Amino acid sequence: MADNLSETLKKLKITAVERTEDSLEGCLDCLLQALAQNNMETSEKIQGSGILQLFANLLTPQSSCTAKVANIIAEVAKNEFMRIPCVDAGLISPLVQLLNSKDQEVLLQTGRALGNVCYDSHEGRSAVDQAGGAQIVIDHLRSLCSITDPANEKLLTVFCGMLMNYSNENDSLQAQLINMGVIPTLVKLLGIHCQNAALTEMCLVAFGNLAELESSKEQFASTNIAEELVKLFKKQIEHDKREMIFEVLAPLAENDAIKLQLVEAGLVECLLEIVQQKVDSDKEDDIAELKTASDLMVLLLLGDESMQKLFEGGKGNVFQKVLCWIPSNNHQLQLAGALAIANFARNDGNCIHMVDNGIVEKLMDLLDRHVEDGNVTVQHAALSALRNLAIPVVNKAKMLSAGVTEAVLKFLKSEMPPVQFKLLGTLRMLIDAQEAAEQLGKNVKLVERLVEWCEAKDHAGVMGESNRLLSALIRHSKSKDVIKTIVQSGGIKHLVTMATSEHVIMQNEALVALALIAALELGTAEKDLESAKLVQILHRLLADERSAPEIKYNSMVLICALMGSESLHKEVQDLAFLDVVSKLRNHENKSVAQQASLTEQRLTVES
Repeated sequence: MADNLSETLKKLKITAVERTEDSLEGCLDCLLQALAQNNMETSEKIQGSGILQLFANLLTPQSSCTAKVANIIAEVAKNEFMRIPCVDAGLISPLVQLLNSKDQEVLLQTGRALGNVCYDSHEGRSAVDQAGGAQIVIDHLRSLCSITDPANEKLLTVFCGMLMNYSNENDSLQAQLINMGVIPTLVKLLGIHCQNAALTEMCLVAFGNLAELESSKEQFASTNIAEELVKLFKKQIEHDKREMIFEVLAPLAENDAIKLQLVEAGLVECLLEIVQQKVDSDKEDDIAELKTASDLMVLLLLGDESMQKLFEGGKGNVFQKVLCWIPSNNHQLQLAGALAIANFARNDGNCIHMVDNGIVEKLMDLLDRHVEDGNVTVQHAALSALRNLAIPVVNKAKMLSAGVTEAVLKFLKSEMPPVQFKLLGTLRMLIDAQEAAEQLGKNVKLVERLVEWCEAKDHAGVMGESNRLLSALIRHSKSKDVIKTIVQSGGIKHLVTMATSEHVIMQNEALVALALIAALELGTAEKDLESAKLVQILHRLLADERSAPEIKYNSMVLICALMGSESLHKEVQDLAFLDVVSKLRNHENKSVAQQASLTEQRLTVES
């Protein structure tokens, strides 16, 4: 065999130059036979013989051997080590020229050759790009799209594969294909050839690649991709095929317009059916599919329009089914159910309806099942849902009387920052009422935990929410007992630090809480306010031109409140506050200017 191959290569060199078609064809047949028997070894010999350089001249539309030469290039380019030599031998430009051929076999082998040279090869892709190969292939896909005979479908499959290899994991080449209008063409292909498994699969892989690119989403949204994918999904029985469609659906469903299209095309019903079929199975594939289906369901609910369509005033079949997931024994369904409720709870009307119809009790029961060594993702999701439900004012009292704070406080001992964050957010949403704020503010365990979390520097979200809850307990309770609890637990320094936050809303909340402390319990908090350097911070806030008007206003209110303390009063005098305050009398904000006059009078009288 090896001797035959060497002979063939020698003979091919001569015949390639002389262009004697008959003997040339015989040599090419021998090479194809050798490649079929041992591709790698034959490819190495072809590379060593220098014959690749001669192939460029054989790739002419007139020659009867052209398809065989392209076939040989396609075969050798299956080997990674042969792709750059094919480029260096100048084969790409003549191959791209052959894409203009009318001969179906030539087109097929040329498409294969270019696709294999591009596979995972930067050099191959660049050469095809420079020769303008992609546009010609897309034009072919467009013009051949409607022809359904097997030979044409095979060619379409090869061309799709070639574009996929050309652009795979390469954002700029994918963007180029999108600009050339490949997406509507591929969607049309999928619709017409959905009976052809190989072509369908190729379209799906191409969609999967392109859908990751943000710029593709608008183009996809202007086609009937949702309808075609759902239609295809309904026909699939095999897990692998459904998984392929899921891989396209997930990135596409990140787009709100496509979310709605998928809902209207009936995807949700398919997902609910999968959940029903797989919920009791312990097979790995079924568990994976249940997760994918329920995750996708939650993703569809992230769009405002798609979510509202599925809620249907709380009477929707989908909403009712999702409610049944929460008491389920399957952790994945509990998680998806709680996340779905959190997504439904994105406007006041939905929240009020759900609270009035007993959703809070279901979520509390779910949390109860996950207190001891529970599932963290389920805890996080259920708390997210409760936090969202607590946003409308009318829901707060109902949720408090249902015992939500007690249910949430069971998770105080959690060491998981995502759970801590949602727990804090839920409590903060609930304590607008004075009574609730007072009750929680006197809970020493809670306040001590808040003070501890105010130092969670690795978790900015937890730290911020803890500070905001401390401040809210004071602002809503206006209670001396709450202030004493916070002082005794070491919370004052954190409120002072919060006044220097980069977020104006947090600065403001801190200053209002500190003003209440100064008005109600200055003696108790005096030492802590001193050691936290509050007066120096207020001076800095008033002197800083970048401080928002409300920050300047509340800083001056606080200065006046601090005058009741001898030591703090002395600090105010030492820092020459009068200079800073008098400048603010001409401030463009009337409230600030007015407060500056009052503060100046107070400072003058007290000095």
